[in-house]
Amino acid sequence: SALALGMFLIILFPKALEMMKNSPKATSSDWKAFIVPMIGIALFIMLLIKLV
Repeated sequence: SALALGMFLIILFPKALEMMKNSPKATSSDWKAFIVPMIGIALFIMLLIKLV
């Protein structure tokens, strides 16, 4: 399994670097669209913990 993991890293790492260089940059509205649902999920989980 270590050999397979090593091969995945060797094959995927250069492609991941290329994708990161050529990806569009995030804007502030993109970050808001990510953060608002994450806050909602965190609050929901806290509610569930309080109900137990």
